[in-house]
Amino acid sequence: MTEPKRTSGVAKTLQRVSQPVALAMAGHRWLPIWAVIHHRGRSSGTQYRTPIAIIPTNDRNIVLIGLPWGVKTNWALNVVAAGGASLTWKGGEHQAVDPRIIEPIEASVLARPFFRFVVRRMPGAIALTRAS
Repeated sequence: MTEPKRTSGVAKTLQRVSQPVALAMAGHRWLPIWAVIHHRGRSSGTQYRTPIAIIPTNDRNIVLIGLPWGVKTNWALNVVAAGGASLTWKGGEHQAVDPRIIEPIEASVLARPFFRFVVRRMPGAIALTRAS
């Protein structure tokens, strides 16, 4: 999996400023692509809430999340270390287990056709299995 260049200061500032807005909008029925993933820090044990975009798949049991900032994104590593996470998505709470970081080509096979072009250009994705 390829790693993108380091995130610039402008991108980090944009993330920090936009996160409260994204958290407020994510997880509702009227924005089904946006969700909030609830995870615990692998070293600190701190609980985190991170806004994410769910990539629609052909299998309803698979939750696919793109990793546009790279496969070493802290929240993704936290989810893998914990063996899963909970999601606030489409107005409800969902459990997702068996996380694995996958290559863009494998992610594009799981994604619905409309989203494959974008998924192939990401450094990777995380695939989870819906437990509820």
